[in-house]
Order: sequence, then C-alpha cells, then structure tokens
Amino acid sequence: MIKKEMIAMLLAGGQGSRLGVLTSKVAKPAVSFGGKYRIIDFPLSNCINSGIDTVGVLTQYQPLRLNTHIGIGIPWDLDRNFGGVTVLPPYEKSTNSEWYTGTANAIYQNLDYMESYHPDYVLILSGDHIYKMDYEVMLDFHQKKGADVTIAVMPVPMEEAGRFGIMITDGDHRITEFEEKPAHPRSNLASMGIYIFNWKTLKEALIAMADQPALDFGKHVIPYCHEKGSPLYAYEFTGYWKDVGTLSSYWEANMELIDLVPEFNLYEEYWKIYTKSEILPPQYVSDSSAVERCIIGEGSDIYGEVYNSVIGCGVTIGKGSVVRDSIIMNQTSIGEGCEVNKAIIAENVSVGDHVRLGIGEEVPNETAPHIYDQGLVTIGEKSVIPEGVSVGRNTVIFGETEKKDYPDSYLAGGKSLIKAGE
Repeated sequence: MIKKEMIAMLLAGGQGSRLGVLTSKVAKPAVSFGGKYRIIDFPLSNCINSGIDTVGVLTQYQPLRLNTHIGIGIPWDLDRNFGGVTVLPPYEKSTNSEWYTGTANAIYQNLDYMESYHPDYVLILSGDHIYKMDYEVMLDFHQKKGADVTIAVMPVPMEEAGRFGIMITDGDHRITEFEEKPAHPRSNLASMGIYIFNWKTLKEALIAMADQPALDFGKHVIPYCHEKGSPLYAYEFTGYWKDVGTLSSYWEANMELIDLVPEFNLYEEYWKIYTKSEILPPQYVSDSSAVERCIIGEGSDIYGEVYNSVIGCGVTIGKGSVVRDSIIMNQTSIGEGCEVNKAIIAENVSVGDHVRLGIGEEVPNETAPHIYDQGLVTIGEKSVIPEGVSVGRNTVIFGETEKKDYPDSYLAGGKSLIKAGE
C-alpha cells in the first residue's frame, strides 16, 4: 500500500464578494496578482516548495478559469501518477447532494479522496492569501509538540484582533482557549486559516460534526477537538502574509511588490512562485514612453508613461497616456491620451482614447461604500469604456458602456455603472 505522509487540501471555492466586480465572473483564487500570477499560485507554489506533492483543490464558485489555470498541475510539478493536483468540485451522491456549505463541510465531502492516500497528516489551506511559508517547518513543530491539531497564527495589531479567530496560548504554545471574532480580544494571535491535523483526529471530528449546518473549522471542528482534550498548538508565523479579500488590501499588496525594497519578494531564487505562463513575446517599451517603478508583464506594449503600477501580460498602453498607482490586468488595452489614476482594471477591458479615470474629489460610493473605497476606480473584466469620458473616484464600471451612459461625458465620483445583463 502506497501512502503519503502529508497531503494538502486547498479551499478555493470562495466568491470573494468584497472584491466587487473583480469576482463577478471568476473565483477569488483565480484573480490576477502581481502582473503574471493568480492568487492561487502562492499556496500551490508553497506546497511544492515544501515537498508536498499531493494537493486536492476544492472548487465551487465560477471555477472555469481556475480549472483551466491549474490544468494537470504542470507548472507546479504536480502532474504525478500518484498524487499530484486534483480538482475536487461538489458532486452528486446517491443519497443527498449538496454544495459545499462551509470550509469543513467541503473537506468532509472529500473523505474518500483523502482516505485513498492513507496520510498521517492533512494540511488545510485557503486559496486566497499571498505569502510564502514552508509547511515542512510547521509539520516539524506539530510532530515535536505531539499535537493533534496545529493552527498557524500570526500576531496582528490588538485593535484589529476582533476580525479574526484569536488563540490564547500557554508558555509552551499550547492553545488553552480560542475565540471566534471576539468583541474584547485577550490575545493578538490570529488564526491564518492554515491547519495541520493528524488524519485520525480530522476524520473523527468531521464524521462526529457532519450534521452541523455550514460545518466550519473555526466554529465547529476546532472547538470539538478542544473539548475532547486533543492537544492543540499554535505555530507562530512571522513572515509576510496578506489576505487580499478587499479591493484596498488587494491594491496595497500589488503596490508593495514595487516598493524599492519589497517586503514580499517575487524574485527569490530558492522559493520560486510558479504559474501557468502563456507563450508571449517580450515586453515592448517604445522610445516615447517612460516607465518608473513598475512590473510589466510579457507581451505588453507601452507607448505612454507608466509610474508605480503593476501591468499584466498582453496589455497595450497608448501614446500620450499616463498611468499612475494602478493595476492593469492581462490583455487590457488603454487608448491614446488617457489619464489613469489609482485604478484597478480587470482583464480584457477596452478603454477608448482620451479617457480620464480617477479624477476629482473623493465621495463615498452610492451602492457599496464598504467595497468601492480608498479613492479607487474599479473596472470589471471585458468592460468597454468609450472615448472621451471622465470618471471620478470610488467608482465602479462593469459591462459594455456607451457614450450615452455618461451624462455630459462624466461619471461622477461615488457612482456605479453596471450594465444590466452583464
């Protein structure tokens, strides 16, 4: 019987609703990041760099682009005869069929997959965080402590602790108590949503708690293990870790890549981030252009000026256009004579000539002020913006818009222009 010491289960089914129109047609882990990558590349690369060659990717919401991107796992060296990467969507069963209703329910529905590898340990990961982590070091910690469950934690500012699952530990890192999003946190050790379980412990907990609605690790499985007296330990991670769940944190994480000394380095030789790359020609930067502090993806043609921005692959920026502090994703074209300030422009967008994005005063967005904020202009994929229009801050545009959608050729700050039927 062939067995695996540790397999990984990567939860990649989330919609990521706080990313607004960026995730209306695509799962959050498949959103572009850092020019040439997608968010899921980071946990997948961490797995292979940590020596984990068996990964189940649990998909659900809008999985097409994610499935196409992962394929049979070749970029991550996960095309294996035994193990490798397996995409695990919800499926119909003979008794009851259901969508994945919670993080732990998704894992529970794949007990047979995990059982087939007879693992000693199961690593549970989220598909929507940006970080580099050696899971083997965490496994060593788990084994040394004799833990049944190890939860990766990281210190967060005390004032933000109420947003997380918070662990209270003793001097030996053993978890004595934990609180899910406490109003008055007593510790600042936040769960990162990364767990190592002994396989027997995980299996027993999932079967025992299977009837819970929206079965979740933080709410159900971890409390169950704790009440049974299983030794739970907190593994403290001190590296860079970013949850890119909001537009502003997504924008910040991209901008941090182009800091003069980036806190998160994509260029390290010993911990590469792998991705599926299209076969594209090199970038072209014309003699009339200017580029400062940018990432420019391959296949992009730059005829204008680009400052402090992350440009994806196959992007065209027309002559006389100036792009600042922006993220422009793959295969998008910006016309001539445009001005783009602090915008997030998704894939396959067409921006006409002489368009101005991100101008004027900041006013709150009228439809979703908690999503479209920080002065950003957000444009959903495959959108079309006609020539000669101006767009204020905290705005969102999605769909094939026309001149008549912009009164006086202007979309005021805080407005949402989402074409019906998109």
